[in-house]
Amino acid sequence: MIETIKPMDIEKRSFEIITEMLGDRTFEPQNEPVIKRVIHTTADFDYADHLVFSENAVAKGIEALRSGCDIVTDTEMAKAGINKRILGKLGGTVHCFMSDPDVAAEAKRRGVTRAIVSMEHAAGLSKPCIFAIGNAPTALFALNHLIEEGKLSPVLIVGVPVGFVNVVESKELIIRSGTPHIVARGRKGGSNVAAAICNAMLYQIMR
Repeated sequence: MIETIKPMDIEKRSFEIITEMLGDRTFEPQNEPVIKRVIHTTADFDYADHLVFSENAVAKGIEALRSGCDIVTDTEMAKAGINKRILGKLGGTVHCFMSDPDVAAEAKRRGVTRAIVSMEHAAGLSKPCIFAIGNAPTALFALNHLIEEGKLSPVLIVGVPVGFVNVVESKELIIRSGTPHIVARGRKGGSNVAAAICNAMLYQIMR
């Protein structure tokens, strides 16, 4: 039997179903909205177990967003999915350098991925940044290298690339790095997950 729900109540009902299906599971209060938002986006309850949060990662992300930090992504899809209206009200901007002609040219000349060059370009931004990586593990490798060299100090790394080549390794590197992070352990992830995590923090600010 089809459940009749008004359009504006669909999301609310979806979160009620998620809560019901999680049953007795309990989470850190600051992490719970992020976990549920990712499950809502993916319909995948594995994220209840696979999302890894460094200490106070969500609180640090929210504090930075309140202060007008920017977000850097590795895909136009993640950029499109992040709520730019709320971010803009807070004084922030979303950046994705992957399609920039100079990034493509430099990557080709050096024989590296555009994701690597994009992260290097992002290191030149003047504002504090959250990095939301949903596709390219090489972006996480580049971020770790830039951090080790003292060229970058991310407010938070959302490390959720999806795939099979170097994905698990890149995520574990970020978990071990000591940088504030929210990581989807294993092979699962994606640009939609990166955007969902950012939005979960933004919605907590504007609720």
